[in-house]
Amino acid sequence: MGYKNVGVVGATGAVGQLVRQLLVERDFPYETIKFIASARSAGSSIEFRGEQHQVELLCPEVFDGLDLVIASTPDDVALEFIPWAVERKAVVIDESGAWRMDPKVPLVVPEVNPEAAFAHQGLIASPNCSTTQMVVAMKPLHEAGRIRRVVVSTYQATSGAGVGGTRDLWGGSRAHLEGQAYEYEVFPHPIAFNLIPQIGSAKHQGYTSEEMKMVWETQKIFADDSMQICPTCVRVPVSNCHSESMLVETERKITVEEARELFAQTPGITVLDDLDAKQYPMPVNGDGKDDVFVGRIRPDLSCEHGLAFWCVSDNLRKGAATNAVQVAELLVAGRPGG
Repeated sequence: MGYKNVGVVGATGAVGQLVRQLLVERDFPYETIKFIASARSAGSSIEFRGEQHQVELLCPEVFDGLDLVIASTPDDVALEFIPWAVERKAVVIDESGAWRMDPKVPLVVPEVNPEAAFAHQGLIASPNCSTTQMVVAMKPLHEAGRIRRVVVSTYQATSGAGVGGTRDLWGGSRAHLEGQAYEYEVFPHPIAFNLIPQIGSAKHQGYTSEEMKMVWETQKIFADDSMQICPTCVRVPVSNCHSESMLVETERKITVEEARELFAQTPGITVLDDLDAKQYPMPVNGDGKDDVFVGRIRPDLSCEHGLAFWCVSDNLRKGAATNAVQVAELLVAGRPGG
């Protein structure tokens, strides 16, 4: 199947804007392209590759003639419109959480399970941003020694809560420094000079919906329900790039030196790991980049087969837009690995 006629749904949103940028940066091939959004943005004009395009209204007929759709919308919107697109024979790559755990829908990170993309029935899901960077970092260790257990704590940026989250960080910080009150629009507590150990709603045995996404999505991506994952997700006063502290237990012992080499050899991972030189991943390293940055690689002192490390990734790029465009590139190439 050719993928000549492309649509971008949610084209005016934060992730949609990045999708447009990445299609240019990565020279994605197409013959025609449509930009699609809700009534609030439909009719507006956006520039793409030096040409003006009118944003088209999200409705069933807009998918006529499209071969490939990259979508970033709220879950409820995805639940409504994706059947319209699939019925019209378009293949949809969906950024929302609406279909991720549907057993008929492959959940794909190209560096981890590219072959799954070709089992689609018209729809491919892209994982949650915190899951995506975690599984990229896990992949080389899992191949080398089979991961049995992961304990992960996330330090998630405010951009993960949308543009309102970033407004809360800047507005709340400014107000705090000036001794003024600030009414938060997204977060239930101040994010300025604070940490919030809840992302998402209460979901399962004291875990939040964000935490359980990391459990269920990771097991699905690796096709291994026996993999044990214990996540804690925390919102931190950083504008962009999620960070994760990971402890991984493998069946076969993997030394720090072997792990460092495995990470270094893996496409999509950049190693920054020199404690003496104060070299390790930080959000400032990952911002605007597509790689997952790994460092602070060390043995787990409490477990013979354990490794501890730290990873950072741009949650809007690899955690969302880049992953979706990479999946689209997989389909165009027609085989895993391109």
